[in-house]
Amino acid sequence: METFEYTIQDPVGLHARPAGMLVRKAQEFEAEIMLTCQGRSANLKKLLAVMGLGVRYGDTVTVSVDGDPAAAEELRRFFRDNL
Repeated sequence: METFEYTIQDPVGLHARPAGMLVRKAQEFEAEIMLTCQGRSANLKKLLAVMGLGVRYGDTVTVSVDGDPAAAEELRRFFRDNL
């Protein structure tokens, strides 16, 4: 399992459009991927679960990837480029 942390830089947080893009990116991989923020976790492949976390600007999230080793690097890049 690989994990990484990222602090959200988007001024409006993890809102609908980037959350949808993030979920679509996560669904590309054969891996179990979890997003954790403020002690709550969600399956990164489920949009409503991700939106339910209410991730805001400045929040630090943890992404845990169990499976495809390329998934963590691709997701890390997605966060850096989009959030």
